[in-house]
Amino acid sequence: MSHSRQCLECGRQGSAGMHRFEGETLLLDGRHTIDSMSGWRCSSCGVEELDSDSLQQFAAASDALVLAERKAQQAELRRIRRKLKLTQRQAAELTGGGHNAFSRYERGEAQPMPAVINLFRLLDRHPELLKEVSKPAAM
Repeated sequence: MSHSRQCLECGRQGSAGMHRFEGETLLLDGRHTIDSMSGWRCSSCGVEELDSDSLQQFAAASDALVLAERKAQQAELRRIRRKLKLTQRQAAELTGGGHNAFSRYERGEAQPMPAVINLFRLLDRHPELLKEVSKPAAM
């Protein structure tokens, strides 16, 4: 097997192209590592192509990270809603969702819009704003 090949991203080949790497630890999202990764890396542009086993390992780690982040987000929304002494229905009305939207967010059955998350994080830091944002909008 050749230890170099042409990069499909930048077109470089030879010493400036793709080179084999094996058994490396890659960083996922800047915080989590994945060990024993293998594939090809371009010396010029830095693009990486993982072998099929490493690609499956990377995909599994990425999926696990997404699920963990969603669980943390569910718990955060529940904690903030309770801190504000809101029912799930009141929280849903505040954010313009359906009557059971918050129940679905907290159970992980639906993904809240970023605006919902941002609003609740703001209210977590400034609970006094709840009265202001709860007022009906004047037309």
